[in-house]
Amino acid sequence: MEKKDSQHQQHLDGAIHLLTGDLTATTEKSGLDNHLQRWIEDLKEANNPALHQMVVDLQALKAHFGSGTLDVNVIAPLLARLGTGTTQAANFADNVNTATRVTKLGEVLTAVAQQLQGGSVEVDGSLPQDFSSHS
Repeated sequence: MEKKDSQHQQHLDGAIHLLTGDLTATTEKSGLDNHLQRWIEDLKEANNPALHQMVVDLQALKAHFGSGTLDVNVIAPLLARLGTGTTQAANFADNVNTATRVTKLGEVLTAVAQQLQGGSVEVDGSLPQDFSSHS
């Protein structure tokens, strides 16, 4: 059974929430591994070769977080590349609410990567609002 757009949007909202919180505390949560796995599965389900590098990077990030050591020199470049790839992936979203969340997640990933590399970047963790098809 295919996932509905609302399920993808919930996963995206969850990722945004995780990334804008305390990353050290987040990496210690048991749910992070499951969250990254759902993200990987969502990307694989899209069956789009353009998203392959993101799957590889997410698997590397998941393995790194699972190792128990956090090396900013590993995490920051992965998040930066994921940010770029995620922003570009918004073009593939069929639903405007999903595309908005994908774009937001890309911005958050990029900002978190810059912050980890010593930048004083503000990370805006506000979730995107849904666009209603009703006027």
